[in-house]
Amino acid sequence: MKLSDLAQEISCRIESGSPELEITSAAGLDIAGPGDISFLANPKYTPQIKSTRAAAVILNDGVVGVERNDLAVLRAKDAYVAYTLALRLFFPERGIVPGIHQSAIIDESAQVDGNVEIHANVVIGRNCIIETGVRIFSNVTIYDGVNIGRDTILHSGVSVRENSEIGKRCVIQNNSTIGSHGFGYARTEDKKWLKIPQVGRVVIEDDVEIGANTSIDCSSVGESRIKRGTKIDNLVQIGHSCTVGEDALICAQTGLAGSSVIGDRVILAGQVGIAGHLRVGDDAVLTAKSATSHDVEPGKTISGVPAFDNREWLRSTAAFRRLGEMAKKLRELHERITKLEQR
Repeated sequence: MKLSDLAQEISCRIESGSPELEITSAAGLDIAGPGDISFLANPKYTPQIKSTRAAAVILNDGVVGVERNDLAVLRAKDAYVAYTLALRLFFPERGIVPGIHQSAIIDESAQVDGNVEIHANVVIGRNCIIETGVRIFSNVTIYDGVNIGRDTILHSGVSVRENSEIGKRCVIQNNSTIGSHGFGYARTEDKKWLKIPQVGRVVIEDDVEIGANTSIDCSSVGESRIKRGTKIDNLVQIGHSCTVGEDALICAQTGLAGSSVIGDRVILAGQVGIAGHLRVGDDAVLTAKSATSHDVEPGKTISGVPAFDNREWLRSTAAFRRLGEMAKKLRELHERITKLEQR
C-alpha cells in the first residue's frame, strides 16, 4: 500500500518521504529490503539505520531523525506498536476453512457449530459445545463436558480435560494441556501419599493466548481461572486452584504453585517461581529467575531468590561482585590492627 495509506492505518505521521511510496511488506532493520517498512525502538540498534535497505522506518516521537535522504520516516507514539500493526496488515491470519475431517471422532451428544474447522484425528467427547469459527488442528483431544468459545484456535496435540471452559478468540499452542489433575496428596500415618481427588475445572476467559507445552491444572474443588487478555508463554506450569488476573504476562518456564493469586497486568519474567497460597498485586513485576515465598504488593518490582525490591537487589548484586576485593581489604585491615595491638 502507499505510505500515506499505511501511515493512516497505523496512526503515524509522515516526517519525510513521498506519500506515494509503495510499501509491500514489513521486516526488521537487518533483513528489510526495498519496499519494506521497519522500525527503531531500541537505541542499541541505531547503527543499523545506516545500513538498512528498508524503504521506510518508524521512529518514536522525539527520537533524533535519520541522516539518509533515501529513507522515508514515519513518527509514532510507540514505534513498536505501530510496526506490529503494520505486520498484522501485511501478514493477516488466514480465514477459517469450514469442514470436519473424516477421521475426526465426535460424540453424537456434542454440539458442534457448522462453521468450524476440524482436522484429522481430533477427538471430541460427550456433551461438548464447540462454537462458530473454532479451528481445531490435528490430534487434539477434548474430554467430556468442554465448552470452547467462538473463533478460538487449538493447535495440534492440545489436550483439554473434562469440564474445562475456554472463551472466545483464545489461542492454545501445540501440546499444551488444560485441566490436568492438580498435584495434591495427603500424607498418611504410615508416610504414604494419598491422592486428593481433583474434581474442579479450568476456566480460560476471552482473548487468552497460551504457548506450547504449557500445563494449567484443574482445582481440587472449584476452579482454576485465567482471566481475560492474559498471555502465557511456552513451558509454563500453573498449579491447581490458581487465579491469574486480566492482561497478565507470564514468560517461559515460570511456575505457579497451587492457590496462587496473580493480579491484573502482572508481569512474571522467565523462570519465575511463585510459592503456593500467595498473592501478587496488580501491576507487580518479577524479573527473570526470581522466586518469592511471600505476598507481593501492587506495583512492586522485585528480583532475586528470595525476591526483594529490585533497586535494592541491583545494589546488592553490585556489592556481591566486589566481595572478593572487600574480603581482601578486610584481611589486610585485620592484619594491620593485629600488628598495632601487638606493639
